[in-house]
Amino acid sequence: MTDSVTIVEVAPRDGLQSDPTMLDTAQKVALITRAVRAGIRRIETVSFVNPKRVPQMADAAEVMDALHADVETRALGASYIGLVLNRRGLERALDTGVDEINSVVIASDTFAQKNQGQPTGGLLEASAEIVAGAAESTLPVSVTIGASYGCPYEGEVALDRLAWVIEQVVASGPAEIALADSIGVAVPTDVSERVALAREIIGDAPIALRAHFHNTRNTGLANAAAAVDAGIRIFDSSLGGIGGCPFAPNATGNVPTEDLLYMFHRMGLRSGVDLEALAANVPWLEQTLAHPVPGYLSKAGLFPRPSGS
Repeated sequence: MTDSVTIVEVAPRDGLQSDPTMLDTAQKVALITRAVRAGIRRIETVSFVNPKRVPQMADAAEVMDALHADVETRALGASYIGLVLNRRGLERALDTGVDEINSVVIASDTFAQKNQGQPTGGLLEASAEIVAGAAESTLPVSVTIGASYGCPYEGEVALDRLAWVIEQVVASGPAEIALADSIGVAVPTDVSERVALAREIIGDAPIALRAHFHNTRNTGLANAAAAVDAGIRIFDSSLGGIGGCPFAPNATGNVPTEDLLYMFHRMGLRSGVDLEALAANVPWLEQTLAHPVPGYLSKAGLFPRPSGS
């Protein structure tokens, strides 16, 4: 078992998509480059979705153009991820030169219909097409299974329902699958159970597992610790804990990246991220968004205190 973790920073996409403050392109690029310079190497930067439904993501092409133009930051080796929901979105993403593709399948029909306009079966078909299309361009694709733990409209997502969704996703052949607690209802025992289920279905297939937790009910860090115990080493998180789903009631609060890394580092797990440098960006983020963010570390400070502080 490896003693390191990988963070996928989602603040520029999942974090901003439902925030009341609309950042301009330069501010989004600044958020991304600040994370890269602190050591983050996978970042979900943009989404290629209908700008009428998610206006915060309307400048995806401009963001990617600016990132490619920043040669100094680009040389640090970060992988820029674009969220794609259909073939048209994939074509747009490929045109902008993203490094990875992320697709989303919602495990419950009602949430899937409200979030993406069709039931789960339709999302599975669209995701399989995205995986195949990206493979032609040799881009790695991850598939995030939303509502893996619960649905805001249907309630509990049964294990056999989740198993069916995972089976279909595995058959499409992505490089990575994420189990997402989209509305922050999971507890550690749920995590252990559902990660074990996913591992059993994946078997020997070369598919990595990633975890995505929301801290809506203050269980995000506990769930992340349970995921580590279950063998997960790739985690989504958002600087400051900003974000949520605009189509799920009360689904606020991604796990704050700085809080998550504080826990991981104290557990002896390496990340390659300069936590002090990363956390120093939180006051800038609060000023830019013009509101406080929910993360704790930037308020309480590191422990032990860095020398000279």
